[in-house]
Amino acid sequence: MEGHVVRKQTRQDGLTGRSLAVALEEYGLLLLQDKTLPSVVGIITEERVAGSWWLHPRSQEIFRRLGELEAAGDVVATKLIGGKVTFVHRRLWPALAGVGSAREEWQMRGLSPAARRLLARVDGEKSVHASGAPAKELQKRLLVDAHEEHTASGKHVTVLKSWPRPRLAPAQGRRQLEEAAAAIGAKATALPWRK
Repeated sequence: MEGHVVRKQTRQDGLTGRSLAVALEEYGLLLLQDKTLPSVVGIITEERVAGSWWLHPRSQEIFRRLGELEAAGDVVATKLIGGKVTFVHRRLWPALAGVGSAREEWQMRGLSPAARRLLARVDGEKSVHASGAPAKELQKRLLVDAHEEHTASGKHVTVLKSWPRPRLAPAQGRRQLEEAAAAIGAKATALPWRK
């Protein structure tokens, strides 16, 4: 794209100290953690964190601010870029739903029988508590909207939901997500349909 500036996370890029919501709105996509691409952990810590962010001295602040970001209601977390947790801003939700609900060859080819059964169950029930390899398969292929919930007993459970009825065709959705990924410096091959 001629004239397009690829922005990578640096101290000079102006995100330091800004709210995560503002950064997410600006980019459309933010990874939870990455050494080179804009990420929640990088914005908060102002450094590239290698290894688990839970071991960082500011882990409690990261956890708190992640909760605030998710509570704002303008974000969905999915494994979009490089199979990593990627926060997607509300303006890209139609694109995500268009891609996720398409059931294209890249999503369905090689899907295990257990994952197919789980997908059929999600389609029928619209919301299912699930974990393990089949649930991860569906998440990696964007076939479900997955998020964590806290139970009354304090446990975390993964909830798999059907995508809402898409307002965009899959090709339009892919294009919008590819543009947003490129804008943060992600390679096209980091997206699941480009592997």
